[in-house]
Order: sequence, then C-alpha cells, then structure tokens
Amino acid sequence: MNVLLIVVDDLRPVLGCYGDKLVKSPNIDQLASQSIVFSNAFAQQAVCAPSRVSFLTGRRPDTTRLYDFYSYWRVHAGNYSTMPQYFKENGYVTLSVGKIFHPGVSSNYSDDYPYSWSIPPFHPSTEKYENDKTCRGKDGKLYANLVCPVDVSEMPSGTLPDIQSTEEAIRLLDVMKTNKQKFFLAVGYHKPHIPLRYPQEFLKLYPLENITLAPDPWVPEKLPSVAYNPWTDIRQRDDVKALNVSFPYGPLPDDFQRQIRQSYYAAVSYLDMQVGLLLNALDDLGLSNSTVVVFTADHGRSKKVVELVSLFATLAELAGLPVPPVCPETSFHVALCIEGTSIVRYFNLSEEKDGCDDTYRCFDEEPVAFSQYPRPADAPQWNSDKPKLKDIRIMGYSMRTVDYRYTVWVQFNPNNFSANFKDVHAGELYMVETDPNQDYNIYNNTSHGVFFKKILGFLKH
Repeated sequence: MNVLLIVVDDLRPVLGCYGDKLVKSPNIDQLASQSIVFSNAFAQQAVCAPSRVSFLTGRRPDTTRLYDFYSYWRVHAGNYSTMPQYFKENGYVTLSVGKIFHPGVSSNYSDDYPYSWSIPPFHPSTEKYENDKTCRGKDGKLYANLVCPVDVSEMPSGTLPDIQSTEEAIRLLDVMKTNKQKFFLAVGYHKPHIPLRYPQEFLKLYPLENITLAPDPWVPEKLPSVAYNPWTDIRQRDDVKALNVSFPYGPLPDDFQRQIRQSYYAAVSYLDMQVGLLLNALDDLGLSNSTVVVFTADHGRSKKVVELVSLFATLAELAGLPVPPVCPETSFHVALCIEGTSIVRYFNLSEEKDGCDDTYRCFDEEPVAFSQYPRPADAPQWNSDKPKLKDIRIMGYSMRTVDYRYTVWVQFNPNNFSANFKDVHAGELYMVETDPNQDYNIYNNTSHGVFFKKILGFLKH
C-alpha cells in the first residue's frame, strides 16, 4: 500500500464528522465517511515541534528530549529512525510537502533530509510571509493580525502557502503514478494555525450574526495556576495588541471573540478545499484503492483512547511492513524501536485482537493516553506556552482514559531531563462521564493514590 499522510496544524474537532453543525467541511467529512474516525486521539505534547518529532519517530518527548523548538534529536537524544525513514529503507519513495517536521533546528534545518526523505522536502515559496504584515485593516494599512481574511491576488506571488502545497502534492502524485513507484507522501498544511489568514471569500460561508460565543469560556473551577495558558502568541498579533487585554486572565471583548471564531471556521473551510483537491487527484489518478490515507492534526482528539505516537507502528502494519520492536526501558542508544503501539486492531481489517500482549500493549489492561507539557513557573509567565528548555522548571504529566483525566505538575530539572515526582506542585482530576468539559477539578478532595501509582508505573515502564 502507498501512504498519504495529511498533517494539519492546530485543528480542533470543528468538522461535520465530529458533529459540528456550523462548519462546512464536506471533503474531510467525505473522507471520514470512508475511514475509521477517532474521537479520543491524543498528541504527546501540544506544541508543534515536539509533537511532530514524537509521532514521526514513534517516541515520546521524554525520549526525544525535545520540549521546545531548539534541538535536533539525532544529536541531542539519539540517532532514532523516523517513520518515513523506515518506509524509505523498505523500498518506498518518501516525499515531504509543506509543514511535516517543524522547520529549523528541530529538524536540522533540512526537515531531516536525507535520512527521512528520498528528495529534498518542498516548502512553499510564500511560507516566509506567514507572519508578515499582509492583513489589510479598515484604514487601508497592512498589519500582522490574528484575524486576516485576504484578497489572494494581493498576496506575495498571488498565492498562499497551502495552495502551493496542494499543487506540488498533486504534481508528485502524478509523477508517482507515471513512474509506477510505491510512495509515502506527507503533506503538511499550515491552517488553521494562527494567524487566521485565508481567502476572504470563505468569510461569506459564516455570517457574523450566526457566530455564537464559546459555550464554555470560563477557566475551570479550581484550575491550578500552573495549568493556565496565557496565550502569549495570540497577544503578539497587531489586532490583539490594540485591545490592551490585561495579562494573564483578561478576557477578549465579545465581538472580537466572534470574529476569531468566524475566521477559524473560515480557515477550516479553506483547508477543507485543499484536502478535497488533493483527494480528488488521488481518485483521478486511480490511486485511492492502493493508498492508506491518514488525516491528523499535530496537537489534538472508535471511541477508543489512542495516541499519535502510535502512527508509526500502525502505518507499518497497514502497509504490510514488519512492525518495529517495542523500545526497551532505556532506549537512547536504540536506533529502531517504538514507544507507541499499532491500533490496527481497532480497524476490523484483520483478526480482532483483545486485551494486551507483546504486540498490543495497554496499561493495567486499560487503554491509556499519556501526554506532557512544560512550564517555566507555577504562575502564568510571558513564556508559559512555549518555554525554552533552559527555562523549564515544571513538567505536567497527564494520563487520559475513557473515564478520567489525571494530571500532576512536578519539579523538572532541564540540565539532566529529570522529573521529581516527590515534588508535586499541583494536580488535576476530572471525571469525564459526569464532567465532559473538564470544568471541575476534584484533585484536592479525592483520594488519588491509585492514579499517582499508575502514572509512575507508566513512566518507569
């Protein structure tokens, strides 16, 4: 089987296939109708570079030792094989278009070429303008805004990065078809990551009078301050700066909240159009029946609890390749092993497997997703959402099952990458059945020793 891996940036489940009544996402919904759709799929860290390196290597952030944007795992942690590298070594032409690895230090300024890819990765020529002053304000001047509908003809080169990525991906599919080559094609879209820059015609799909405020906008009751994200990246945009919102808890004005939500929906529909063009090309070239298609966001959510770190094992199994071995307890010196487990058992494509064994591991016979997030301090800081390694003082470790989410925030030493579970700064416990929005933290009035033992057991596993 060929593989088409579509990675989108910062997409919430704002899609028709997840029950959203307002969004217009016909192409992604059509793909979902022919797919296994997961409603509990979790990223291992909700930051672009650590998340992408994690699922592309099949290893967790504590093993890649990447929590920020500023190191390359092959030098910093271990010369680990990646998912595209494994496919390349097994006879596939591996191709990267757009944002797959995070560009910069974290992928050695090369998107991990030549290890992972057969040819140099493609980046849209207009990618460098993503955060420039290209948003026309009411005064006619250009700004670097959060909310940024644009006339595409006025953009640099008369296009946008995701449009260029779609065009290149379709060209590569045609080449693969012509040359009859087995391929692993990864296509990374920027939207709906901020800034919300998209063709202005998509605004017409979402009249502002139809846009409601978020149904659950308040900070959860008894949320520890270390868990609060002060969204500093958003605050740096010109239109948000102009609002002079107080740090860190000041709310945005209602009318601006509606504009953000309107533009997020519009950006999703713009993304959906790109996905539709790509999937139509796959159909037109007669490649659909021989291609596994994966559609995922980099930081996310069968009703089974699964993890993005399982993508490597899952795609290897679906493609008929040997599934790489599970990593030993200490794996920094092991080039090829994985910390995720294949989820093909949920697909009904092969013999159904229940329980946990050497191939399909659970934890205490319970499907569990683990993720983590670094913080520089107990209270919100200017760098709380993206601290550099040297500034990390606290690490949050989170364990999510169908029934609950349990999180502990513990002391962390960035010099030796060690977490001290004897120094717990704060905790969270939410029971999902009775509190689906996770609004009521019952950590301080519940006996949670059993959860603490589970999370310690996993990290020692």
